[in-house]
Amino acid sequence: MTTAPSTTTDEAPQPAAPAPSKSSWAPLRPLILRLHFYAGVLVAPFLLVAAVTGLLYAGSFQAEKLVYDHELTVPVGERKLPISEQVAAAREAHPEGTVSAVRPSPEADATTRVMLSGVPSVDEGHALAVFVDPYTAKVRGSLEQYGSTGALPLRTWIDEFHRDLRLGEPGRLYSELAASWLWVISAGGLVLWFSRRRALRKVRGAKGRRRTLGLHGSVGVWAAAGFFFLSATGLTWSAYAGATIDELRTSLGQATPSVSAAAGGEHSGHGSATGRAGDAAHGVGLDKVLAAARAEGLGDPVEIVPPADATSAYVVKQVQRSWPSKQDAVAVDPASGEVTDVSRFADHPVLAKLTRWGIDLHTGVLFGLANQIALMLLALSLILLIVWGYRMWWQRGRGTAFGRPIPRGAWQQVRPQILVPLLAGIAVLGYFLPLFGIPLAAFLAVDILLGEIAHRRGRRSYGTPAG
Repeated sequence: MTTAPSTTTDEAPQPAAPAPSKSSWAPLRPLILRLHFYAGVLVAPFLLVAAVTGLLYAGSFQAEKLVYDHELTVPVGERKLPISEQVAAAREAHPEGTVSAVRPSPEADATTRVMLSGVPSVDEGHALAVFVDPYTAKVRGSLEQYGSTGALPLRTWIDEFHRDLRLGEPGRLYSELAASWLWVISAGGLVLWFSRRRALRKVRGAKGRRRTLGLHGSVGVWAAAGFFFLSATGLTWSAYAGATIDELRTSLGQATPSVSAAAGGEHSGHGSATGRAGDAAHGVGLDKVLAAARAEGLGDPVEIVPPADATSAYVVKQVQRSWPSKQDAVAVDPASGEVTDVSRFADHPVLAKLTRWGIDLHTGVLFGLANQIALMLLALSLILLIVWGYRMWWQRGRGTAFGRPIPRGAWQQVRPQILVPLLAGIAVLGYFLPLFGIPLAAFLAVDILLGEIAHRRGRRSYGTPAG
């Protein structure tokens, strides 16, 4: 929720603080305040990058439709040509590489996409999408494409910058760090906001730092649920925490199943449905394969993946990520044209479904434009919270550029029966979320060192701020 310094000291002089509460939990407030402040200061730059790029990504879906309108749409004709003829036209225009997938025109005014892999001018892991008019088989253009949502160059660039700063695997650490700490800072902000006296939470009529704090807290409270969601779903496909989550799902029998791509294969539950495709016209051909999939109830939009080799089957899978999700898939024997395996999304384990929906909601495709607008509002909220947070830090200064330090030593007032389980819980969290645990350990080490230096210089202070 809140992403930068936040304290409870206000610009105007305050009346004497009431007698300290005898509650066992009262001493935790200064600890939360200190963690919230320093985590906000140090993590806010990463969150700011994630928020700005996330804002751009949420808007890139609609921008993509405008920028690539010529490639994506066609005038509606009388009758769509067989998919094999459309692929043949794409191959004639682009004989390089191999056909890795085909997405037949899902709507009356939409083009067919023929994806080519192994094209020399295309980045590794990407495909060249050739756009074909389904009524005339005329090629309307070709663009580099990435990912299961079919992101084109504009959205791909923003997506990669949001995910890893376009630095590859090392860059993913930034986004995992942001996701690992967003929920922690949000939770701390909620505790601090609701533990303040009601009179100090008012925005109307307040001035100076109190007004900034009121705006910071009010917006943060309303956006907190969204931040928790973004943090949790962002971690599901992160480098380290994501791997742990995948292992946990697998151990619980909640992994995402898929059809067996072996020709005439049996349902394996986890067989590969992808791979480097071979000849798109292999065996019975694309038209009969698509007809077989339609007979199994697979409606548009679908993607046809040709056999990877002589022992593999065609795989036809639904690729609709918007609500209601269409994620059924079938394998079709290239020799006979018969369906050899079926995977129904309705039969997927609960955690597999929740993971799918969570990722799609996080990326703005589950509920379309409404989903994207909600994500943009969350991103704007996070940007404002960071700006207000740093402004509060500056306003705390009273003669110094970096504000007054938050006193150390509050942990000594926490009862052992609370402190020990709390530390144990943090240690467990740090193990499963290493980019939460490692920075926290580093922060504690630096804080202890700075405290010891201050102590030796006779300037060490303990206590809690007023309010």
